[in-house]
Amino acid sequence: MADQGLVRETACAVVGKLKSGDVTPLDLLDVLEQRIAEVDGKVNALPTLCFDRARSHAKVLMQKPAAERGLLAGLPVPIKDLTNVRGVLTTQGSPIFKDNIPAKSDILVERLEENGGVVYAKSNTPEFGAGANTFNEVFGPTRNPWDTSRSAAGSSGGAAAALASGTAWLAHGSDMGGSLRNPASFCGVVGLRPSIGRVAHTPKFGVNRTLGVQGPMARNVEDLALLLDAMSGEHAADPLSLPVLPTSFLSAARSGRRPKRIAYSPDLGITPVDPEVKAITRKAAERFAELGAIVEEAHPDLREAHECFHVLRAFDFAISKAELLRTKRDMLKPEVIWNIEEGLKLTVEKLERAEAQRVAMTARTLDFFDTYDLLLAPTTIVAPFPVENRYVAECGGKKFDNYVEWLGIVYAITLACCPALSLPCGFTATGLPVGLQMVAKPRAEAQLLAGAKVLEDILGVRDTTPIDPRLPK
Repeated sequence: MADQGLVRETACAVVGKLKSGDVTPLDLLDVLEQRIAEVDGKVNALPTLCFDRARSHAKVLMQKPAAERGLLAGLPVPIKDLTNVRGVLTTQGSPIFKDNIPAKSDILVERLEENGGVVYAKSNTPEFGAGANTFNEVFGPTRNPWDTSRSAAGSSGGAAAALASGTAWLAHGSDMGGSLRNPASFCGVVGLRPSIGRVAHTPKFGVNRTLGVQGPMARNVEDLALLLDAMSGEHAADPLSLPVLPTSFLSAARSGRRPKRIAYSPDLGITPVDPEVKAITRKAAERFAELGAIVEEAHPDLREAHECFHVLRAFDFAISKAELLRTKRDMLKPEVIWNIEEGLKLTVEKLERAEAQRVAMTARTLDFFDTYDLLLAPTTIVAPFPVENRYVAECGGKKFDNYVEWLGIVYAITLACCPALSLPCGFTATGLPVGLQMVAKPRAEAQLLAGAKVLEDILGVRDTTPIDPRLPK
């Protein structure tokens, strides 16, 4: 009988048991299959399962000595449904690809499997990852385990809901405008957008697309660092990819290195924020003062973020989806059509202006980090909203012009080329999770993870997940 107690263990602890031989990858797959049968019907986090493939992979891995099974040693990992896994249904959340079975995996998946990861499921995502609420016409909505009437955010909503409900120890996500930070915040888990190139992936539609990156999600900072170690490294197929650093991210997270000067901003100067979210994140940021750190209210100048992101995101949609608009328009959701059409209307002058804005914001942010070790802000401007709402239409009396503008607090950091993570930092009065966005200068993931682990220890919210999905009160 599968030991369901393993569901509540940390990923690092389970990997330790794999390496000692206390459990096998097959044992873990049995545990997950049972847990998914018990709880996933309530949240719809992992709509595509591939346990036969996973068990075949696990059996091959188990023929190797334990010391040669990679960093993850046979730990099962779900892959977001935007990313190809060979022989496994990969829909991108779109009716256009509802029967798509790739012949080749993304190099990210190959890297994880080389490092001992066992793929057993695809996690749900909105169509083409567009929008920060996970629903699509192929599989339906993913619900928040803390309150199943609420959104899990997106676009890595399935990954976050799986972690929170105990159907994954670690999960793969991706992030353009907060796509793994938002769901981490809504579901009370941790999600990291790494620096550009930290995690190699197969280029599609352009080799120099830098708004979107792949990244790790987990229930705590140490587990997150472990998965980043298993994901990172250069690859010839991704010309932007970075080499592995001499010190592991897990050891960096465990280093105890403390930041000396912290900046907190309730809004990055660019967006309204719900007062309760503001209060919870401010209180968490100020806890750094207990360690002797200076905590000040400050942020870099990011005033061009909305205009810049709107243009660069639209351009990215145009180069990656224009052919679908021409040939499959009737099968695309309205938000995707809008994004593509916005991109096709762009002039070179608008692109020139947006690229210059991004360069300027990145330079100002780098200067900012000459003074501060970390920048802290809310991850999301609201607590989890009703799942039937397609997006946040207004906040603090401000009505947003489009379905992505409410994400400014995360996409501003995307534009500045910084690594950023969402750390659980407290709960609203109604018991919904709130995430604190923690940002470091480009390529400073080690410093970011160390600071996040230090704050995680102070806040004491590390063991709040996994939970059984909760019906609305």
